[in-house]
Amino acid sequence: MSERTNSSSLKLFQRAQELIPGGVNSPVRAFKAVGGNPVFMKSAKGAFLYDEDDNEYIDLINSWGPMILGHACEMVQEAVKEVLPHSFSYGAPTRREVEMAELIISMVPSIEKVRMVNSGTEATMSAIRVARGFTGRDKIIKFEGCYHGHGDSFLISAGSGAVTLGVPDSPGVTKGVAQDTITIPYNNLEAVKQAVEAAPGQIAAIIIEPVVGNMGLVVPVAGFLEGLREICTKENIVLIFDEVMTGFRLAKGGAQERFGVMPDMTTLGKIIGGGFPVGAYGGRKDIMDAVAPAGPVYQAGTLSGNPVAMAAGLTMLRYLNEHDEVYAYLENISDKLVHGMRENLDKLGLNYTINQVGSMFSIFFTRQPVTDFDSAKKSDLKLFGQYFNHMLQRGIYLAPSQFETLFISTAITDELADKYLKANFESLQAIKNSR
Repeated sequence: MSERTNSSSLKLFQRAQELIPGGVNSPVRAFKAVGGNPVFMKSAKGAFLYDEDDNEYIDLINSWGPMILGHACEMVQEAVKEVLPHSFSYGAPTRREVEMAELIISMVPSIEKVRMVNSGTEATMSAIRVARGFTGRDKIIKFEGCYHGHGDSFLISAGSGAVTLGVPDSPGVTKGVAQDTITIPYNNLEAVKQAVEAAPGQIAAIIIEPVVGNMGLVVPVAGFLEGLREICTKENIVLIFDEVMTGFRLAKGGAQERFGVMPDMTTLGKIIGGGFPVGAYGGRKDIMDAVAPAGPVYQAGTLSGNPVAMAAGLTMLRYLNEHDEVYAYLENISDKLVHGMRENLDKLGLNYTINQVGSMFSIFFTRQPVTDFDSAKKSDLKLFGQYFNHMLQRGIYLAPSQFETLFISTAITDELADKYLKANFESLQAIKNSR
């Protein structure tokens, strides 16, 4: 294996650190969790990324999910080319916003009305505000390891005990905000019941990633989502599914379709822009009618429903809606990758757990099942960092953190899957031989 040179990326990173906090515009990109320096990308097409030194990588992040059909998809490019000459933003209603709303409502089972925004973070922040305004309550419940963007209400970690009120997990988040956020271990239904009982009539919403993608991939245990639905119905609590990652990826209707559990509100992002910045939140008609100008809960944005993002997203969603074979292919190629990884790890006798749902999966270097944030943190982080860097040198671009998820695109062919599995075996073997 020849050593890849990344001199251009290193020079850019050195420049960036003088200009941008940490040299990156989103923390995980700095490679601090895996060691080494970040790779600066120049272009991408299909299954491949190309860096500033012209190194080629098979991409298993796909811009953190939205590139279901691979990078620079031709049909999305054509849609963008068509709309660009008509201007990039109007700050006024457009036909495409109506068509996008109709399409989202037709595809996502629980959504009766929807509001477009500009990011997943904006979607979750808005959904929480609407839930509070609709219920007249202040407190929310979230789960350890679930990431809902960088809104103040979500940057809270648990105290001691499952139902302890949170404390700020980031400077700049006030104690007042933290007092209204209750953090509970994922997959712990009993702790949810205790928290609700401890704050009767005070919980506005429970927000959750129905399949977690931000502590590595963690799957809901049998009955957990159903139990949340039952509690929320009984206590008049708004159940919010954060499907920014899972929406339109795990099924046309997202995780709620796949697991058959309907939330009251859903947040969306990434995929509905076809790769452009976008987000949305929607849900029951009576809840969404609380949003201004229909109701008193204020939320606005000049770029909401941006015509370029709408054109790209409509093209992507229409294709997914009309081609069931996309999901069958994603499932099959992901199964091949995971099965091959398991065989490699078993041959080499390494401790591991692999969690998978559809075209999302994660490897944890631990023999114990990973069902929540505490068990995820027991994974061997040093070993993961070694694994990441070995794979990078072999032309495989993975998420640069143990606590992230891989996303597969239809551009991953059987041939590329075989190349990935060869690199996987060689990387694991090199790690074992170095011990």
